[in-house]
Amino acid sequence: MDKIWLKSYPPGVPAEVDYAEYASIPDLFDQSVRQFAARPAFHCMGKSITFAELDTLSAAFGAWLQSKGMGKGARVALMMPNVLQYPVCLYGTLRAGCTVVNVNPLYTARELEHQLKDSGAETIVILENFAHVLEEVIARTPIKHVVVASLGDMLGFKGAIVNFVVRNVKKMVPAFGLPNAQRYNAVIAQGAGMQMKQVPVGHEDIAFLQYTGGTTGVSKGAMLLHRNILANIQQSSAWLVVGLDGVQPVIITALPLYHIFSLTVNCLLMMKLGGLNVLITNPRDIPGFVKELGKHRYNIITGVNTLFNAMLANPDFSKLDFSAVKICVGGGMAVQKAVADKWKEVTGLTLLEGYGLTETSPSATMNPMNLAAYNGSIGLPMPSTEISIRDDANNEVKLGEPGEICIRGPQVTPGYWQRADETAKVLGADGFLNTGDVGIMDEQGLVRRLDRKKDMILVSGFNVYPNEVEQVAALHPGVLECAAVGVADEHSTEAVKLFVVKRDPGLTEEDLHRHCKEQLTGYKRPKYIEFRTELPKTNVGKILRRALRDEKKA
Repeated sequence: MDKIWLKSYPPGVPAEVDYAEYASIPDLFDQSVRQFAARPAFHCMGKSITFAELDTLSAAFGAWLQSKGMGKGARVALMMPNVLQYPVCLYGTLRAGCTVVNVNPLYTARELEHQLKDSGAETIVILENFAHVLEEVIARTPIKHVVVASLGDMLGFKGAIVNFVVRNVKKMVPAFGLPNAQRYNAVIAQGAGMQMKQVPVGHEDIAFLQYTGGTTGVSKGAMLLHRNILANIQQSSAWLVVGLDGVQPVIITALPLYHIFSLTVNCLLMMKLGGLNVLITNPRDIPGFVKELGKHRYNIITGVNTLFNAMLANPDFSKLDFSAVKICVGGGMAVQKAVADKWKEVTGLTLLEGYGLTETSPSATMNPMNLAAYNGSIGLPMPSTEISIRDDANNEVKLGEPGEICIRGPQVTPGYWQRADETAKVLGADGFLNTGDVGIMDEQGLVRRLDRKKDMILVSGFNVYPNEVEQVAALHPGVLECAAVGVADEHSTEAVKLFVVKRDPGLTEEDLHRHCKEQLTGYKRPKYIEFRTELPKTNVGKILRRALRDEKKA
């Protein structure tokens, strides 16, 4: 394979990275806490903890796990939003030699039961707001040890006030009964009196069972080995550091740390760089989020298109000071031109798009840090990464032709937990991962993602990519959010239907039809338009087209 993208690499970015610098994630952790001991590592709700404090607290949690018989490879489930307890338990679990199973706190009882049973997790740390869901299913899971955390656990005197308001004023903690559960602070106190044993963990051991969203079927656990994560940390570091110009990183972490994007790019990468993660517990509270942004002099912010769009829609966002910001990264879903252009207008900064999957730890491609303006691509393959665009027969297509994006590199999972059948569907003998995404590569090596293969709409024999329709619709100033799906049509197999959330209450179907007619050829234009007050989204804000399609079938 001719790695044509290397000629487009920014100055200072290497073609290959070496993850052998670290024996494991705990080894990286140990080196970093020694180097950056006095620096703040995480900040949340007005409270900061240093790398040294994180070292002490995570060692206490790790020792407690070991006292409960949680040995090397034992699975520990973490079911929390962005709170300080999360990194403490995350690093404590890894340092104890165990495997982290990240769990979405918004899971239903059915989803939670499936993940706990499938992973075989025996310990879970859960925020009390969601403990009632665990109560429903715990008897049918392998869980033996439950640690219940509260929002105010690590906030000192302020924590008691926070817990009182959350429990008694906002009524955000439904009653639950978990008789043998222990409280987070009690667990840390117990562990503080113990000695955590060093566990020999290496590159081939499983660091995370990171479950796919389940939006395309039963949720599966991607096995992410220590080498997968270390490789992606090194790849991301090599790419991003050139954009920091030597500045000590402070990153805004609004996406949940249990999601692979935020987990690696924010939490784990900042451990290597000695950066500060400013945790946003509830990014759906946009006014509160914007107010919090005003309190910090940050230089990196990550998010998804819908989050950036929501921030731009807030009148106070444009009043913020962006002079310290150097890097803005969008991932998880396509960044729309309308949002990127508005972001540049308001902040003066280019919204950079990257791409990856849970199965790639996640980063596979990224736009250069010195990109002057939005270019519609997902960037160049990262160091030590190969991208091959292939047809349905698994043959590489010519440059500029569409095909499935296939990825090979040290960050690619070896497969799904106890699912050899599912692994065989996506991992080829040549080591390339079939992503299920359709894309093209140009002569510079830049990759443009067109859409999910399963989301493609077939209109009279022509392929219509929903992303293109949505990009065009979003350019209309009256549109806030939109999603395009295919619906059955007796004349053309399928027709394009566009769901729209209005920015301008006066927007009409005729306005949008006229706008799309100017920008799209006939078969790509929406035949139907439906206005909604909101669109279904995943926990990180990605619009769920599948939910809209299934709704039409019901």
